[in-house]
Amino acid sequence: MDSAQTPRVAFLASASPDAQEALHALVAEHGQHEPGEAEVLCALGGDGFMLQTLHRHGALGKPVYGMKLGGVGFLMNQYRQEDLIERLRAAEPSVLRPLEMIAQTESGASVGSLAYNEVSLLRQTRQAAHLSIELNGKLRLEELICDGVLVSTPAGSTAYNFSAQGPIMPLGASVIALTPIAAFRPRRWRGALLKAQTEVRFRVLDPYKRPVSATADSHEVRDVVDVVIRESQDRVVTLLFDPEHNLEERILSEQFVV
Repeated sequence: MDSAQTPRVAFLASASPDAQEALHALVAEHGQHEPGEAEVLCALGGDGFMLQTLHRHGALGKPVYGMKLGGVGFLMNQYRQEDLIERLRAAEPSVLRPLEMIAQTESGASVGSLAYNEVSLLRQTRQAAHLSIELNGKLRLEELICDGVLVSTPAGSTAYNFSAQGPIMPLGASVIALTPIAAFRPRRWRGALLKAQTEVRFRVLDPYKRPVSATADSHEVRDVVDVVIRESQDRVVTLLFDPEHNLEERILSEQFVV
């Protein structure tokens, strides 16, 4: 962040009363710019709103500084109205590359979406899902019987992936996690750590009797038959963090919580 001048900031807020109140206070103090004209985006809310901001404005390539005014704020800094410009100038960047999902549905539609946290496949009914797994075109698991399975980025590894007993991954490791959700067969299969460039393909083996949905962050696609996931080659986003609360430190700290 250039320290010679005051950066142009676009303030974005969730619909919660606290976030809206903070929005009005910050705009009154610092002014407001459109996202396309700003040098930095300031997202006010929780992690859900941060992901919404990245999906909506990530193509602009602007760094995003979040402040926590929501239930969960792993991707956010602490909210404080004062000294915002100084905090922006001192903030440390974390560069994230999302996953790209391409899902084919039973009706023949092809749906693409990005995921900054994870792509998850889940059974839609009481019947367990039956899936096969291919990595870079090679069949690796002929049949996985499970409630679901997910592929996570390092930034998302402390979220749904960790709740499903998946590994926490450090930023910059260039790996993704493939994690089963309540696997029935193979019963003891714990998933895998893969190079970030790996193309992962799931085929739904019995889509009519055992329908499956695919969700990229919060974008759900129902009745999928084939899902391909790969690291995006043309989209990166930069999150800004206060030095004492950078994302790498948060990911490390999560592994020593007792």
